[in-house]
Amino acid sequence: MSDRFRDLLRKVGSGPHTGKDLTRAEAALATRLMLYQEATPAQIGAFMIAHRIKRPTGEELAGMLDAYDQLGPHLTPIAAAHPAVVLNSPYDGRSRTAPIHPLTTLILLAAGCPVVLHGGARMPTKYGVPHAEIWQGLGVDWTRLSLASVQQVFAETGLGLLYTPNQFAIADQLVPYRDQIGKRPPLATIELLWCPYQGEALLACGYVHPPTEQMARDAFALRSTEQFVTVKGLEGSCDLPRDRTCILGLSRPSADACPTFERLLLHPRDFGFGGADVPFEDTPSLIESTLAVLQGDTISDLARSAIWNGGFYLWCNGVSADLPMALEQAAAILADGQAWQSLLTVRTAVAARDAGAVPASAH
Repeated sequence: MSDRFRDLLRKVGSGPHTGKDLTRAEAALATRLMLYQEATPAQIGAFMIAHRIKRPTGEELAGMLDAYDQLGPHLTPIAAAHPAVVLNSPYDGRSRTAPIHPLTTLILLAAGCPVVLHGGARMPTKYGVPHAEIWQGLGVDWTRLSLASVQQVFAETGLGLLYTPNQFAIADQLVPYRDQIGKRPPLATIELLWCPYQGEALLACGYVHPPTEQMARDAFALRSTEQFVTVKGLEGSCDLPRDRTCILGLSRPSADACPTFERLLLHPRDFGFGGADVPFEDTPSLIESTLAVLQGDTISDLARSAIWNGGFYLWCNGVSADLPMALEQAAAILADGQAWQSLLTVRTAVAARDAGAVPASAH
């Protein structure tokens, strides 16, 4: 199979004059060969850097997502009043701005919206704080759960976090290549577009560079993904900023079977939420501030960022009729302690799954 991979590598790595894009089927095959490590280490590293330099096409990303869907884990559908929100952010975490997504998640849960998260441990190239580490600080340890246990917690609470070292080990074993090549490969873009949930979902995709959004839209069109929102967010995450205009794209299904895509430019100051984005200092400080918001702080910059983000996703997912109403609902959920209760519920459900935990030696 390494000979077959060599042919794929030759196509993407031959330079601007003789190089060619992969077909969707070829991109899926290349991804499977890398995940199963049937390609050699030299081939995998060469492919990652060559594909990054060439830049992936929407068709190639669609094929890579096909492979992730075939080989990766999924949460099965649960009964809910609203579609699940899948919050996708770079796996290498955050290092400059405080992550808002845990507070956004708890606001959504309190409003009856399931949430799906996925990611791993600290990884290159940024080695920033990832999802799982923040939730550990909040008293919720997803890193020891089996996929079956995550599904049970998801069914009970509406929240599921797929921790890739446990649930998608063949993808996690490619992480060292990121350190060795010193750059995010196109597989890092797949992590922004992947939906590991088999039910109805609103897929939220963060990005930094505008070409990434167009590639995502092209891939989604090929895969018939109609319900998604693209966010030029904080450090490439799906956290909306407050110190600048929010550049967003919202795709929704329509009655004529042709999804509509709307470009949104939201100015936080127009809704009374302009201000500075909260800097990230260290994980303990972030946890302390997050818990303070959950326990009654509604005036700090972190609280206002949580209301801004929570309100946007409540409106985007159809819970509130308009954005001002959604912002009021998010503020009330925090002020009334509903988000705090959501955290307590998730804590209890995850703690009850210790008997089915994955041994630490398996990580």
